[in-house]
Amino acid sequence: MKAIKQFENKKVLVLGLARSGEAAARLLAKLGAIVTVNDGKPFDENPSAQALLEDGIKVVCGSHPLELLDENFELMVKNPGIPYSNPMVARALEKGIPVWTEVELAYLISEAPIIGITGSNGKTTTTTMISEVLNNGGQSGLLSGNIGFPASEVAQTASSDDTLVMELSSFQLMGVDAFRPHIAVVTNLMPTHIDYHGDFEGYVAAKWNLQNQMTADDFMILNFNQDLAKELAQKTAATVVPFSTTEKVDGAYLENGSLYFKGEKVMEASEIGVPGSHNVENALATIAVAKLSGISNQVIKETLSAFGGVKHRLQYLGDIKDVKFYNDSKSTNILATQKALSGFDNSKVILIAGGLDRGNEFDELVPDIQGLKLMVILGESAERVKRAADKAGVAYLDAKDVADATKIAFENAEAGDVVLLSPANASWDMYKNFEVRGDEFIASFETLKGE
Repeated sequence: MKAIKQFENKKVLVLGLARSGEAAARLLAKLGAIVTVNDGKPFDENPSAQALLEDGIKVVCGSHPLELLDENFELMVKNPGIPYSNPMVARALEKGIPVWTEVELAYLISEAPIIGITGSNGKTTTTTMISEVLNNGGQSGLLSGNIGFPASEVAQTASSDDTLVMELSSFQLMGVDAFRPHIAVVTNLMPTHIDYHGDFEGYVAAKWNLQNQMTADDFMILNFNQDLAKELAQKTAATVVPFSTTEKVDGAYLENGSLYFKGEKVMEASEIGVPGSHNVENALATIAVAKLSGISNQVIKETLSAFGGVKHRLQYLGDIKDVKFYNDSKSTNILATQKALSGFDNSKVILIAGGLDRGNEFDELVPDIQGLKLMVILGESAERVKRAADKAGVAYLDAKDVADATKIAFENAEAGDVVLLSPANASWDMYKNFEVRGDEFIASFETLKGE
């Protein structure tokens, strides 16, 4: 960790706790800042706030009093999920107080170079693939960021021999200033989080903050399947390395079923350990990073062939009586489910779908679900999903929850079939988050396996 002095005796407000907020508060205190933490959860119900107070850090809990900002803070570090419309954030900006997220702190203290990965879909899978390839190639790729390991925590113990492999959300990237990855990846850009960013242009601008400080000595890896990426390639000082499944590019590409990097064959697409066209894209992005990092083709091939996926993202659980089970609970939108289905023969797939009703229809999904063996439908959005199933000519059954759906799916499956949980909906109508939903699917699989 770099011994930086810029926070000594500076008043900093950390807004919002959770794991990243606590990590930021502790790091700032270690760097000599005068830290105040403000969190909406009452102190009595807030173990993180209690622990910080015990360690001598000031905490204000239970509300967000605007008058707190009259205490001459020089910086606010906010939880990424807190929108800029929040009164505390808006008031800070009015006062000219910089508002960061903790990934900026991670960059400032990190001795390790950073590989930053962002995008609408595929971030977690690509981040994990890159980390595994680096580690298997004798380098140290430390997972960090939006993948569940606060960047400012991981950066404290990283040395110059390590690399921070950092998943970055648009929320995090709105709060950076000096942040500069040596290699950056944008997996793809689709309209999402519009409620937070206001419009697609705002969302893209947030993502593109990733490259603000990059130079020609750094590498920007872009998905040239998208015209938008080709446009953005003209708007960065970084050296652009494209990847594509549709054309031969001066980077990583798919040609006649094989994956290449700058004319050199690396492996067959069919050897990738996880199915789906989207995972070919993720693998190509990973290959680009690996080759730029000096990893051999053999290590890349062995790693990507053995890759078993990420929990809740097209995660292969195993089979029961030759029926395969895949947990894709993280597919909380139509696009993610479309990508998941692209890796299978629909005639052998029983799809479990449905969840939070956001008012949208599922007509876009109709071409992708045609020919499915069966759908098992659940959740608030069930009637809307059923309308799509009717248009696609797909039979369906109702389920009351994921456990029930898993049982129904298995009862209707035959040897060679696939039971796929890929809901195309958020989970919040029934479950706290997609992880809890996916865990119920995993538990249901284990129960069926033991019967």
